[in-house]
Amino acid sequence: MQATVLEYLEAGPFRKCAGKVAIRDDKSACTFSELERFAKNLAALIMAKTSVIRRPIAVFLPKSLPAVVANLGIAYSGNCYACVDIKSPPQRLKGMLDNLEASVYISSATHSGALLALGVREDQIILVEAAMVSEVIYRPEALRERVDKLIDTDPIYIIYTSGSTGIPKGVTIPHRGVIDYIDWARECYQISEKEIIGNQAPFTFDNSTLDLYLCFSCGATLVLIPEDLFRYPVKLIEHLRQNRVNTLFWVPSILTTIANFKILDETELPPLEKILFAGEVMPTRTLNYWKQKYPKALFSNLYGPTEITVDCTYYIANRDLADEEALPIGLPCRNTDILILNEDNQEAKTGEQGELCVRGSSLALGYWNNPEKTAAAFVQNPCNPYYPERIYRTGDLVYRNASGEIMFVGRKDFQIKHLGYRIELGEIEHAAFQVDGIRNCCVVYHRPKSEITLFYESELESSPGVLRERLSAFLPKYMLPTVFRRMPALPRNASGKIDRQALLSSLG
Repeated sequence: MQATVLEYLEAGPFRKCAGKVAIRDDKSACTFSELERFAKNLAALIMAKTSVIRRPIAVFLPKSLPAVVANLGIAYSGNCYACVDIKSPPQRLKGMLDNLEASVYISSATHSGALLALGVREDQIILVEAAMVSEVIYRPEALRERVDKLIDTDPIYIIYTSGSTGIPKGVTIPHRGVIDYIDWARECYQISEKEIIGNQAPFTFDNSTLDLYLCFSCGATLVLIPEDLFRYPVKLIEHLRQNRVNTLFWVPSILTTIANFKILDETELPPLEKILFAGEVMPTRTLNYWKQKYPKALFSNLYGPTEITVDCTYYIANRDLADEEALPIGLPCRNTDILILNEDNQEAKTGEQGELCVRGSSLALGYWNNPEKTAAAFVQNPCNPYYPERIYRTGDLVYRNASGEIMFVGRKDFQIKHLGYRIELGEIEHAAFQVDGIRNCCVVYHRPKSEITLFYESELESSPGVLRERLSAFLPKYMLPTVFRRMPALPRNASGKIDRQALLSSLG
């Protein structure tokens, strides 16, 4: 039985393909042999500075090869890594660091000054450059003794997600959650050492877990794509082609931008074979464009909140869907169970909407250093009165169709009451994607003025009246937006998703 994620590397890439390139960023690359030395060197430096185990160590680095070394080195020290976004405002960074109560921080000569400005002591900081040297610093027996103390319910990483009070919550994921998820993904998508994965997600976003651990588990090569390239679709596709990337796991908005500008019509195609996506609703029109260009590729829609280990459902898009059809989020991943609970806390019938709840090994341990929030979100399964069993209530509304597939409806907090009707904002967005000329969109509800506002990207300067008329072909009158805002580009958050909060704030 596998107890830690480190066993992937020890049994596989470190022994079987040590000389192969493991990680490549825009500045450097390293083989699995070098990755092993760098990571274990860092673990030795951590253990020389502190005796803590199973505690968080903060990583204050941009997405890069050194950040991968930091994550892996922390794991070898018997601790869990917590990547914090170096671009976050100082107040938010301070809130995360105060919550972590870390005794050690991993940074670089370039970025450590920002930590000092936040009140971190210099003697708490380890510069990752000290580990990325040709000398072997670590003692194998010391590392082995430390790792042997770990079990699969110990934490491996903490990822911060927004909190309703403005204080971020540290979602704490155990080794077992990652192991079950990666074992399932490798089998489901037939991942091997032949994969060259083009990473989009920052390490502060849980989608990066799949990229990292597919690399670690089967010797795939991971290409860390520079974040700036995602603003330039033509250069992005060129980068994929130059690096011979054949596997993607991206947020849909990036794929949508490429489809909207017809980038794949005008360039030599990268050798993509597997295109996975999660984190947002994928417009079916976007999917159909990509499928037309890659008729032999595997396409899969995955779904899961941060409080689950990346994803808990998946749908392999192997049948034709019309542009106006909604894309299923599919079926539960292995060793995960999905409960759809109605307002009476009973399992919903086929076609009946309810809240998607999750049980199984994929659940997070809770929110780090926050027992109150943990108790509110991870609750007893109301369908099981016989023994303690935690479920996570996602706040997402879904239903099962006649084929047993789970269909995403929207967030409970995106469900509004307007003109006496209950309305799903996601349904309005889906309709807007059917209007010719609208490349991308987001619908928010301005409660102070009771206005449904459609923000959209389009090259066409259509009047609100024309857009309302076109939307009326898909929506009843009470669901039509009251305000239309055309934008050159919708704002994005650090994960690449559309920033709904920024759009709401712009309304005043």
